[in-house]
Amino acid sequence: MRMDPDTFRSDIGVDVYWRRRLAALIAVLVVVAVVAWACSSSEGPQDVQAAQVAQTTSPGPDPLLAALPTVTVTPTPPQNAASAPPSPAPTPRPAKPSRPSKRPGELCDNADLVLGLQADGEVYGAGALPGFILTLVNTGKVMCVADVGPRSLEIRITSGNDRVWSSSDCVSGETENLRKLERGIPHVQVLKWDRHRSAADCRAERLRARPGTYVAAVRATGMKSRKVVFHLR
Repeated sequence: MRMDPDTFRSDIGVDVYWRRRLAALIAVLVVVAVVAWACSSSEGPQDVQAAQVAQTTSPGPDPLLAALPTVTVTPTPPQNAASAPPSPAPTPRPAKPSRPSKRPGELCDNADLVLGLQADGEVYGAGALPGFILTLVNTGKVMCVADVGPRSLEIRITSGNDRVWSSSDCVSGETENLRKLERGIPHVQVLKWDRHRSAADCRAERLRARPGTYVAAVRATGMKSRKVVFHLR
């Protein structure tokens, strides 16, 4: 016998069909929710227990670090400025006395004079007379007067510790010779030595100097020129 395809439609309505489908869906959702709640509730105590075990098994302080001494640094309090001893006041240096200004024509100061001596040769053969050039220069600011006589400016010749000759020996008559010295213009004297010894006693015999090495220099009060070395043959 052949069934009519519309038989189910007439026996079960459309509304009844969808209500049954909705109820089945709700039942499935309820079952899923119950299963999820059961799983979460079973894991809770285990997590708490695991946390307690981790807390009890956590490592304590290192015994080596605990054995080290504890150092406490105490800051040094600033020094009280009022209690600090006062620093000594600097001792003032005495001012150097200034030299009085010199007027032109006054006597020269030794500090303003420069002595010089040079020979006209270095080696003198037999019979050759050594010659010397003496200079005196004023380096002051103004013209001054100096004594250039043979006793004030002495040319002395020596050989080792032996005093051989001096221009101031056996000088008679007026020995003072005042000369005006302009700034920077040298006073020049030329002198020849006769190669004989001299002495303060003019009665002593003047012997001829032997061949050898000699030294000449100019002497004055508080001044001395450089040495000049020469040789007699």
